[in-house]
Amino acid sequence: MKPSQFAKGFKARPDTTSSEKRTALDRLNAIDGMVSNEQVNQPAANGRSSAFTPDQDLDSSAILESDEFKTWRRSNRYAAGQVVELPLKAIKPSPFNPRHFYLKASIAELAVNLAKQGQQQAIHVIPDYENPGTFFVSDGGRRVRALKEANKETVKAVVIDLPIGIESYKLGYDLNVQRDSQTVFDNAIVWKRFLDDQHFQSQRELADHLGLDESTIAVALSIAKLPENVMHEMVARPDRFGSNMAYQVTRYHTARGTDATLRLINKILSDDLSTRQVADIVKGRATALEAPKVAGRQRYAQRLEIKLDGISVGDLKSYGDDRLELRLRGLSKQKRDELLEQIEQMLQSNAAKQ
Repeated sequence: MKPSQFAKGFKARPDTTSSEKRTALDRLNAIDGMVSNEQVNQPAANGRSSAFTPDQDLDSSAILESDEFKTWRRSNRYAAGQVVELPLKAIKPSPFNPRHFYLKASIAELAVNLAKQGQQQAIHVIPDYENPGTFFVSDGGRRVRALKEANKETVKAVVIDLPIGIESYKLGYDLNVQRDSQTVFDNAIVWKRFLDDQHFQSQRELADHLGLDESTIAVALSIAKLPENVMHEMVARPDRFGSNMAYQVTRYHTARGTDATLRLINKILSDDLSTRQVADIVKGRATALEAPKVAGRQRYAQRLEIKLDGISVGDLKSYGDDRLELRLRGLSKQKRDELLEQIEQMLQSNAAKQ
């Protein structure tokens, strides 16, 4: 990559040794292997307080590091891989964050958990060398937002050695893909911005860097033409709105506009339309009001939307005289297990009465 493709004040380091040829994800895993939560001390002030412990091995020769990070680490007496507590006001989003959409309901739920249990996993941050005492989030943007909503003042963090640029984006992207939390809508917004800001000169260059087919980039850039309020209606249901479905919705929006598209999205969810059915609607073979039926698919008789704390989490559908189908999403493991236990108790109680 050209130096100009990174944010001002940062540059790519040559990748010349076998150790440095590990992926950014491998490098982060190596750092995580050194982390011990027992190293957390008192909150840091300006990144230079007792949170940075002088009794650690400041050379950390096992991990290759940039000159900028080495200088920062030594001046702050920070040991690589150490967990420290930093003020939340010192943490800021990275301009190369792979995520664009954060669901309010998900942040609110995490905030409740953090308020009850505390932060269990440290985030990863990168020093802003041009603004001492501040840090960019490399991994953990959702936790930062939840901690702020929970009115916390500090965050547990590991400071890592990465430039704020495409390399840090690729690291976050790889992590999100592993967690299944990266959506086509995040990609659409961020990849379009990369090309608009000329971090990449073409779709091909971006595809090569990410290791993706160019057609994947092209589809995402088409989806980027959708208004964000339309994307918001689909972000919460990645199981229903993958690349192909989102692309068909984009085509429909081009022809029919926002209001009609929002109605189509509701139809997709309520009637469980397939991508093929939506494609037929786009092509004019069917209307959004009368979508073609897939052979063998039974139409439900009733649908009840399920809400928890006022937030939609799924639905309950009835088919014929003897079939119920419950679909829930976005629940914490604790809430899921509680619901399963309640359903099991209800069924056992009914069986005993019979």
